[in-house]
Amino acid sequence: MASSAASAQWQWVDKDGRKVFSDRAPPADVPKKSILKRPGANDPSAHLAVDTVVYANGAASAPAAAAPQLSGVDKELLVKKKKAEEAEAAKRRAEKERVQIAKTENCARAKQTKASLSSTSRLFQINEKGERVVVDDATRGTELKRAQSAIDTDC
Repeated sequence: MASSAASAQWQWVDKDGRKVFSDRAPPADVPKKSILKRPGANDPSAHLAVDTVVYANGAASAPAAAAPQLSGVDKELLVKKKKAEEAEAAKRRAEKERVQIAKTENCARAKQTKASLSSTSRLFQINEKGERVVVDDATRGTELKRAQSAIDTDC
């Protein structure tokens, strides 16, 4: 029983010249000439080609020819990254639209305020006591400058 377990091992010489024993196939960068022993070499199924592997279901395959070449790029990771970038771009667009809407509203309010302050009619404000107070020319001028500043930045 111990000999059958030992025969199911791979044996190869690594790039440093050391013998490696494993129950798994050597890495792809190990040249074929460095592989000393393959599982099943003393097995009756050893009549298969050297590069052929027999799987548990009995199917034979040549992994060197049939296995897809790995490109080193994880497609799933790329898809997730692309979705994250799209979500971030959508978030930036939504924020930009929100700012633009706020600017448009501020512009309209500033124009309305400027029109009210520019009129010749008397304006009143409510003070902290809740009393109506007439807006004097100095306050009117300050508020006009503030409204014009908002128009300049938001319109």
